[in-house]
Amino acid sequence: MRIAFLGTPDFALAALRRLVAAGHEIACVYSQPPAPRGRGQTLQPSPVQAFAGQQGLTVRTPASMRDPAEIAAFAALNLDAACVVAFGQILPGAVLDAPRLGSFNLHGSLLPRWRGAAPIQRAIMAGDAVTGVEVMRMTEGLDEGPVLASETLRIGPLDTAGTLHDRMAAAGAELLARTLVDIEAGEAIETPQSDEGVTYAKKIGPKVARIDWAKPGRQIDWKIRGLSPFPGAWFLLPTDRQRPVRVKALLSAFEDIDGPPGQVLDDRLLVGTGEGAVRLLRVQREGRGPQEAAVFLNGAPVAVGTVLG
Repeated sequence: MRIAFLGTPDFALAALRRLVAAGHEIACVYSQPPAPRGRGQTLQPSPVQAFAGQQGLTVRTPASMRDPAEIAAFAALNLDAACVVAFGQILPGAVLDAPRLGSFNLHGSLLPRWRGAAPIQRAIMAGDAVTGVEVMRMTEGLDEGPVLASETLRIGPLDTAGTLHDRMAAAGAELLARTLVDIEAGEAIETPQSDEGVTYAKKIGPKVARIDWAKPGRQIDWKIRGLSPFPGAWFLLPTDRQRPVRVKALLSAFEDIDGPPGQVLDDRLLVGTGEGAVRLLRVQREGRGPQEAAVFLNGAPVAVGTVLG
């Protein structure tokens, strides 16, 4: 089919790669404008824009798809369908309705649970046992359209947002490719979303990342894994300097052992919480790279009884 692809991050890149490999005619790729990245904060293209450029595909990076000129340019593409994957903008009805068969979104949750911006992180942070990827027909409501296809994925006890992201991106790319075949053949079945069980995956802000050791241990474990690798849940580690250092917790496991909140209970970074304990398995001290807990402790031992901030 002749399609437009709208996406920005790595999650979307997997889908674009798959659609290119499937032989679809990619009339245009849309992505968010280049943004400051890295230490030098130089403008860098998104993963989707960079790949599209390498493939010689036409790329547009509009600041807003509500611009009348952008709407007109989109309509002039004469598309069969539009595929949207983590694009990062709300699309107006004039854009959604322009393709002959409609516009379709690949979403990282089992709708109507976790509509919105951060479904992968929020699913882990809520302690969900399963999640999934779904293809839906887009409407002007936030992730409210009917679902055409879905695939369920289990969330493991050591899954992080990073590991789950990669599995979901791969599964979603295949699901979208298969669903487009059904759409083209007129065989796709659209199922309206339930009005029950609606939740929203709010964008992750910086205030969410600080660990409160007085919370139940399972919730802290979910938070650590849900915010890993970015932005990373963090705590303050006391040192013999005048100020403590910030340490990110990147991987953890819950243990059913009681101990005072924030207190280190053994020599392998088991930390007491308001209920149970959390074992830190991978951490990152500020200014340094991620380390397994054993490696971290070799360079900076943490005494039993230390209370983390």
